[in-house]
Amino acid sequence: MSLIISVSAITLLTEMIQRLPQSSHTLTPEKKILVGVDTLASIDPDILEDSYVYVHCQFPIPTPGILIRIWKTTVLKDCHSSGQSQLVHAENISYAPQWTMVPDAGTYSFLLIFSALPKSCTMFDLVEDIPQAGGFLVENITRNKSDVYRINIE
Repeated sequence: MSLIISVSAITLLTEMIQRLPQSSHTLTPEKKILVGVDTLASIDPDILEDSYVYVHCQFPIPTPGILIRIWKTTVLKDCHSSGQSQLVHAENISYAPQWTMVPDAGTYSFLLIFSALPKSCTMFDLVEDIPQAGGFLVENITRNKSDVYRINIE
């Protein structure tokens, strides 16, 4: 999301701020807020944990000149329920309809970040649900406590 503000709008905002009493737009140090040990201990640790799933993907390059991409419809599907996690970010790979050109040989790596899996999930599939052949599919990934995974996509 980008925000475009004209120079005249910035000038107007600056003038309005300058007309405010000095204390209303000057930051001053606040008192430290002390939180009791009982309060900290009562917070559910699950609330404080990272709520994303990180999937580091390794793609062995079968032939020179390969192009790859990921569709935003890629999900993690819980094997034992209808729960699934949505793709929220991808690194080192393009979203369809764009393509990423990979080196001619070796292994290409990229990272997929998904929303949290259901707490009850113990095993899941990585499914690139697309309207054509050739989507990624990695089945029966065993869940771990860190929710960080390294998988090979063949």
